[in-house]
Parts: sequence; structure tokens; C-alpha cells
Amino acid sequence: MRKILIAMAAVSALATPAIAATAPTGAYVTAKPTDMVTYSLIGLKIVNGSNETVGEIKDLLISNDTLAGYVVSVGGFLGVAERYVIVAPSAVKINYSEQDKKWTATMDATKDQLKTAPEFKYEGRWSK
Repeated sequence: MRKILIAMAAVSALATPAIAATAPTGAYVTAKPTDMVTYSLIGLKIVNGSNETVGEIKDLLISNDTLAGYVVSVGGFLGVAERYVIVAPSAVKINYSEQDKKWTATMDATKDQLKTAPEFKYEGRWSK
């Protein structure tokens, strides 16, 4: 009889839902249809008004939990002679076409203008 009571107590304890720790307020967010994920941005080619490719988004610069800039690859071929610049998010317009199911990025700049922008290097704390 004692074994039956112990077995029933054990089963009862296992069947009782565990007391879940509650997450801190504001710990989770819900994605809005206008939000972007980095997967969609990294590798996105940036074109200008003349439909010329002027660069490619390679990385994102985050400062104080906010997008501070896009690290853009300019020039080079297959990674040779490639240089990076950081472009303000306000300078790049990113759109998603529901019809084409495609992301696009445009910027009012030429490749030459981006080539003369201050260079960003992946070194020190930003080493790859």
C-alpha cells in the first residue's frame, strides 16, 4: 500500500505543470510586416538612380542597440581590392516588393563617391 501511495504521489508530481519563470516585461517583441531581418540585407546590392550597382551590404553597424550604419563593400572583384565604407541608414532606401518577393536597396551616390568615403577596416575589435 505504501508503494502505491508513493507511486501515486510521484505520478501526481510529474503531472503537475512546472511553475514557469516569467519572462521580464519587454523581453520579447513581435515582428511587424515592415520589419527586416539581417538575412535579407546581407549581400544585398545597392543601386543608384541610374540602376548602376554602387556597392553591396556586407554587415550592419549596431550602436547602443540601434542600427547605426550599413557596412558596404565598394569596388574590387571577388574580394580583391575590395574596400568597406559605412553608410548611414538614412542614405539607403530598402524596399520589399510583394509582387516580386524581392528586396532592393537604392542610394543616391556613385561608385566613385563611395570609393572616396572614409574607409572602414575589419581590425581590432571588429576583426572577422
